[in-house]
Amino acid sequence: MAITTGKVRASYVSIFQPSTPQGGGEPKYSVTLLIPKSDTATIHGIYAEIERAKQEGAQKKFGGNIPPVCKIPIRDGDGPRASGEPFGEECRGHLVMTASARLQPSIVGLDMQNIINPAEVYSGCYIRANINFFAYKTNGNCGIGCGLNAVQKIEDGEPLTARVSAEEAFGGSNAYNAAPVMPCPGAGPAAPYPAGIQYPQTPAGGYQQPGPAAYPTQAAPAPMAFQQPVPAGYPQQAGGQIDPITGRPMLTGGVMGLQ
Repeated sequence: MAITTGKVRASYVSIFQPSTPQGGGEPKYSVTLLIPKSDTATIHGIYAEIERAKQEGAQKKFGGNIPPVCKIPIRDGDGPRASGEPFGEECRGHLVMTASARLQPSIVGLDMQNIINPAEVYSGCYIRANINFFAYKTNGNCGIGCGLNAVQKIEDGEPLTARVSAEEAFGGSNAYNAAPVMPCPGAGPAAPYPAGIQYPQTPAGGYQQPGPAAYPTQAAPAPMAFQQPVPAGYPQQAGGQIDPITGRPMLTGGVMGLQ
C-alpha cells in the first residue's frame, strides 16, 4: 500500500533524468528523503508499511519466513551510513531514506500542475512524496525496498550543493571592471591609471631603440694582387701583365708581343 509523507527535505534529486546507482545497476529515478524525527505520523506510517512488506515478502519472496537479516531502506541521520561514514550535517535530526522507480514519477507543485523545469525541484527544497514498500531477494540479499510514485514540491530551501547563482558569482563586488589599457608610444591621452600603480614612462623625444653593443674593430686586410697562372710553354716574367682578352701574359719587347 502506498503512503504520502509529510513535509520532508529532498536530497540527491534525480527525478527528471534517471541515474545509475552507486556500485552499478539499472538506471533509476530517485530522491533521498530527509524525514524530521519530529514528524511521528510519517515515521509510524513508514515502519508500519515496512512490517507489512516483510510479512508479504515471507510468503512471496522469502520461502515462508522473514529472514533473520532483512535490510530496510531507512537509516538514522544521527548515526553512520551503511559504509560506516557519518551522514552530512543536513541529516542531523532526521531519518534518511531513498525512494526510486524505473518509470519517472509524477512531479507537481502546490497548484497540482506538472513541473517540467528540473531547476524547480532540487536538493535542499521541501517536498512530499508518495511511496510504497516491497520485498526483494537478489543474489542472496533479502530486504525491503522503497518505491517512488509521485513528488509534490511545497517549499524552497537552501540548496545542498556547492553551486552558486550567477548573481553571487558575477554581481555586487564581483562585477566586472575593465582593466586599464597602456597607451602606445605617441598615442593620445589615456584614462588615468589606478592610484599606487607605477608604469614606465616614455622618454622625451619618443621611444628609442637601444643600439647594439660596439663590436671590436679589425684592420682591413691589405688587397692581394691577382696572379693569373701562366700557361705551360710561356716564359715566366716577373711583374708581367695579363692580356685582358686572352687571359695570357703579355710579353714585352718586339712588335705586337714578338721578339
